[in-house]
Amino acid sequence: MMLNKFYVDELIKTALREDINYVDVSADYLISEDKRSDSYFIAKDSGVLCGIDVAMRVFEMLDETFTCTVYKKDGDKVNKGDIIAEFSGKTVCLLKGERTALNLIQHMSGIATMTSRAVELCKGTDASVTDTRKTLPGLRAIQKYAVVCGGGKNHRYNLSDGAMLKDNHIDSYNGIENAVAALRAKLGHMVKIEVETRNIEEVTQAVNAGADIIMLDNMNCEQMAQCVKFIDGRAKTEASGNITLENIADVAKTGVDIISLGALTHSVKAFDISMRMK
Repeated sequence: MMLNKFYVDELIKTALREDINYVDVSADYLISEDKRSDSYFIAKDSGVLCGIDVAMRVFEMLDETFTCTVYKKDGDKVNKGDIIAEFSGKTVCLLKGERTALNLIQHMSGIATMTSRAVELCKGTDASVTDTRKTLPGLRAIQKYAVVCGGGKNHRYNLSDGAMLKDNHIDSYNGIENAVAALRAKLGHMVKIEVETRNIEEVTQAVNAGADIIMLDNMNCEQMAQCVKFIDGRAKTEASGNITLENIADVAKTGVDIISLGALTHSVKAFDISMRMK
C-alpha cells in the first residue's frame, strides 16, 4: 500500500502553516541560515514503525539540501534504543520541522503498534482486524495506511465505498428487510450491503434480507457466538462496539470474520520517538 505524494505534501503544508505561520522566533533569530547539523531519530519504546517517509518529507519540503539515511522502514518492528534514521540539513530547517515530523511519525507508529498487538491477539482464529471511519479530520489516509502497516485491514474509506445500514437508517426506513430491498434495487453490482444488528431477531432479518455482511453491534461473546452459528456462512460477520485489547481474543474465538476497532485511530497512544542533534 502506498500513500499518494500529493496528499502527503498537502497534509504537511497544512501542518507547517499551522506551526510556523510566518516566522520561527526561536530558530530564525538565533541561528544563522547557513549553519548545518546532523541529526537522528531514536526509538524510545518498542513497537511497529510507520511514517518514516512522511517524516523525512517534512524536512525535504523545508530544505532542498536535506539528505537522509533510513535504517527502518514502515512496518518494521523496532526496539527501544534503535536508530531509525540519520539525516543532515540546515539547522534552522531541522528545528522548524522537528515537531511536525515527530507528530506524524509518532501518531502513525502508535496506530501501527496497537494494530499489530490486536492482530497478534487474534492469531489462531479466522478473524481479521480492521479500522473504522472514526478517524481524525484530514488524517484518514495516513491513519488507515498505518493500520495496514500494523498488519490490519481497512474498513470503508468513506460513505461511497459500501452501504452500511446502521440503526438510524433502519429506523428511518421501517425495518431491515425493507431497507435492504430498496438499496438492492438501486445499487450497482460492485457495492456490498452491511447491516448493523443488535440482537438475534435483527440478525434473522438481515439474513432473510440477503445482507452481505452482518455487524454484531455491542453484543457480548455468548450472543456473538450464537449469531455466528445461526448465520452459518450465509453472510460475513463483523464484531464491533466496546472491543479492546483486553477482550479482543475472546471476541475472535466466537468465530466472527471481522473485528473492527475505532480505538485504533481515534484514541491511540503516540509511539515515543525522539529527534536528537549530534
